[in-house]
Amino acid sequence: MNNVKERVAYLKGLSDGLGINEDTKEGKLLIAIIDVLDEIAEEIDAIHEETNDLEDYVDAIDEDLTRIEDELYEDENFEDEEENFIEVECPHCNEKVFLDRDMFDDEDEDEIICPNCNEPIYIREECECNCDDEDCNC
Repeated sequence: MNNVKERVAYLKGLSDGLGINEDTKEGKLLIAIIDVLDEIAEEIDAIHEETNDLEDYVDAIDEDLTRIEDELYEDENFEDEEENFIEVECPHCNEKVFLDRDMFDDEDEDEIICPNCNEPIYIREECECNCDDEDCNC
């Protein structure tokens, strides 16, 4: 914004150098216009400074809020992840594998393959009576 202030200062100097004064109607008008331009340039500069201060303040608030959100929701997100996964040890490679609980509910999924050794970890067995009842004890 200094560019506007510099240009207004140049106009003031130019009017002084040309000998423009308030003795004529035109001189009064030009000096009044230059004074108004000077006030506008000062206001623009003040607004620019306030805007910079507000940007810094908003950035600080954003950083604080991000830190608070991380602290508040870190445990909650971790708990949600734990609830959605089951830890299973592969009987073939003995590696721990985390499986999504939804995989066990999917009726189209007959077996679940270990991502480490590519061997089946879980095989859905149908009951002898083919009733599709999970609680069937046949």
